[in-house]
Order: sequence, then structure tokens, then C-alpha cells
Amino acid sequence: MKKNLIALAAASAMLTSATLSAQEYVSIDMEIDVAASAEDTWAAVGGFCDISEWLGLDCEITAGDGGIGTVRSLLGGRITEVLVGETELSYGYTMPNVPGEFYNLYHGFLEARPVDANNSRLLYTLMLDVSNLEDQAAKDADIERRRTTFERALASMKEIAEQ
Repeated sequence: MKKNLIALAAASAMLTSATLSAQEYVSIDMEIDVAASAEDTWAAVGGFCDISEWLGLDCEITAGDGGIGTVRSLLGGRITEVLVGETELSYGYTMPNVPGEFYNLYHGFLEARPVDANNSRLLYTLMLDVSNLEDQAAKDADIERRRTTFERALASMKEIAEQ
């Protein structure tokens, strides 16, 4: 019996190790300078559903009070994201595994960082697992698609904040 438990534990550890090593995390770091203070920039683009303005996505808060744990629904409910961290000038979110929804593990972080009293820098970082994609070409294409989308979003945020 003891040998069976040890063998089961060893097999479980190998399976867990194999599963963990299968992940392939990628970080996409982007930034843009804004001719407005960090506080004004954040006030213009830092709301959790302001994504509807700067990325043109339908956004609805479906749970929470705007703080950590708030849930937003994008694209008519096809994507769910949860606010998992926030500061005065930043927030981070993740896509939870919701049964029946498209799922691709990613996290996003948006920050307005002061440069000086009248200027700031918007930083957007995406962290995702690309191990679900079939080959390196597909991974590279997905990363480039996301980079292009969120660099366009940063340009839109800059325009909104500088008005």
C-alpha cells in the first residue's frame, strides 16, 4: 500500500511538472509619452471600463464596486476580465477561466507614470501564455497582433488625455 502511494505521488509530481513546463509565458511591454500630468491622464483614461473609449470595445461592469474584484464584460459578454490590483494611477486585470467562454491565460497592467508636473508616460504590459498556439509562427503572429492592438490603444489614450 505504501509503495502504491509513493508511486502515485511520484507520477502526480511528474505530471504536474510536465504540465507546468508546457507553459510559455511572454511579456509585451509598451509605452507612450503624454503631454499631460499623470493624474490628468489617469482621470481621462484610467477607469476600468474606459477601454470602451480607447479601444472601441463594448464594456459593462457586471460585478463589484470599481475596486479589486470588479468584473468587466467585453464584446457583448464574450470576454470576462477581473480587476486584480490597483494603485492611485494603475490597475491590473486577468481573464479568469469561465466555463463556456473563450479562454487564453493573460494579464494586463496599465499605469500612468509621472515624468514631471505636466507630462506622463502610459505603460501597458500584457503577460500571456502562448503555449496553446501550434508553432512559433503562430506565437509570433499572436504577439504582434496584440502589440499592434495595444499600441493603437495607447495612441488613442494619448489623444484622449491631451485634449
